[in-house]
Amino acid sequence: MDIIRIEELQIFAHHGVFPSENEKGQHFYINAELYVDTEQAGHTDALTDSVDYGAVCSLLSEVMTGQTCKLLEAAAQSCAMAVLRTFPLVERIVLEIRKPEAPIPMAFRSVSVQIDRGWHKAVIALGSNMGDSRAYMTNAVTALRNSEEFRHITVSDFIRTKPYGYTEQADFLNGILLCETVHSPHGLLRYLRSLEQEADRKRDIHWGPRTLDLDVIFYDDVVMSDEELTVPHPDMQNRRFVLAPLVQIAPYYRHPVSGLTAAQMLERLHD
Repeated sequence: MDIIRIEELQIFAHHGVFPSENEKGQHFYINAELYVDTEQAGHTDALTDSVDYGAVCSLLSEVMTGQTCKLLEAAAQSCAMAVLRTFPLVERIVLEIRKPEAPIPMAFRSVSVQIDRGWHKAVIALGSNMGDSRAYMTNAVTALRNSEEFRHITVSDFIRTKPYGYTEQADFLNGILLCETVHSPHGLLRYLRSLEQEADRKRDIHWGPRTLDLDVIFYDDVVMSDEELTVPHPDMQNRRFVLAPLVQIAPYYRHPVSGLTAAQMLERLHD
């Protein structure tokens, strides 16, 4: 991926933990790397096929001066998200905010925070078999659509399926959502659990009844496992209620370990 760099953009703003920093303000310096496919712009010589770095600088200034944050981390997050949402051609941004006038009673050159944010493909399974299942699932989709940290959302039909694992319960409504998100895998998991909590999700019985179930099935081509999260979902290839709606919207989505497409996994399950 090609890179557009902005170096040492100077902005006077009011950020800091101490009240004096918020009142008096100080100079901040931003360094940014914008990851953009510039091949088309190289052929056409048209700004519309690239990213206007002057406009990016203006946007960064607006974000930095339009709010007051205690932490550089929060200011950097706001700046990165503003660029990613405003300039669709930017797939990823590495952004650093330097603070050379920080109130540290020692000799130093500067302190800074650098973050790396970008768009990642994710597949999320939705399920419910308690209360108004369709409303719970629709509300979750709406929350994702309204969040600035998601884009390019596609949702399958919701299908009625028999319970899996623990069978002494009502039938489920299930679906699949394909999206791009700036969340990390664990950040995505935390966000989905917050939506489950808003729907009063209880975890009393493993595979038991629930108002809302949101599972991370795929995240880019990431293969990982820890105490909180396993990606790809370890049992998705055995679940018709995952594969059938996934095939409806992304039949050629490929499993990063087996190499099988969603359609091939569903065919094997049929067999």
